Amino acid sequence: MEAKPELGMRDRAREFVERASVRNTILGVIIFNAITLGLSTSSTVTDQIGGLLSVIDRTVLAIFVAELVLKLFAYGWRFFASAWNIFDFIVVSIGFLPDTRGLSALRGLRVLRALRLLSVVPQMRAVVQALLDALPGMGAVIVMLSIVYYVFAVMATLMYGATFDEWFGTLGRSLYSLFQIMTLESWSMGIVRPVMIEFPMAWVFFVPFIVITAFSVLNLFIGLLVNTMQTAVEDDAEAEFEKLRELVRSETDIVDEHVTELRDEIRSLRAELAAARGESNGE
Repeated sequence: MEAKPELGMRDRAREFVERASVRNTILGVIIFNAITLGLSTSSTVTDQIGGLLSVIDRTVLAIFVAELVLKLFAYGWRFFASAWNIFDFIVVSIGFLPDTRGLSALRGLRVLRALRLLSVVPQMRAVVQALLDALPGMGAVIVMLSIVYYVFAVMATLMYGATFDEWFGTLGRSLYSLFQIMTLESWSMGIVRPVMIEFPMAWVFFVPFIVITAFSVLNLFIGLLVNTMQTAVEDDAEAEFEKLRELVRSETDIVDEHVTELRDEIRSLRAELAAARGESNGE
């Protein structure tokens, strides 16, 4: 008998934390905290309102802690069944790191609270989930890209390492230089054209590498992400359609039951009328 009030309080707490107004309030606090954390990086602002920013930071941390405690009470151990809840728990816990000389740099990780936007906004959660779902396919692309990188890096080291030791003297330097070329950052005037002064046919090596890595592989990544997100949207639409189908089916069953009851009542009324006519004819 004593468990019922506790269950009732948990139900009310769960209903409270799931309200749209509460979620929107937490969203606003997260955005506000992200702005104040950005302001705290300015020495001019901290000299003027540094104390106020510190108070705001502690207040925001208290709000987040209160939210997590309320969720822990509302959901119990089921709170840790959600990866997003665990993520929020870790991000908020970082705010309790002591502000000592050895850990002061880690205190900068409190800006990770802004990432709570990913867990609060459902649309962002869907994007993150799509990225996670695309990881297996990305793994295959990364393996393929690594093989291409290794082959081209070995070739570049053997062909250009003796002349351009800074860029291709070792396998590691070749890998880094090829990564810079793939990003198209100063690849032409910075690396390729100087190499072509010594090796005029070097473009035959670099152009296919850029086409394979910078364009083909990038399009593969984009295609995987788009396909995964489209699949996720289709799955959500199918789930909503299935819910609607179940609702229509349940309503149809209720209507069928009422029709059957009405049919039975009509039959009983006909039987009563027939019996009443038979009695009147007998008289």
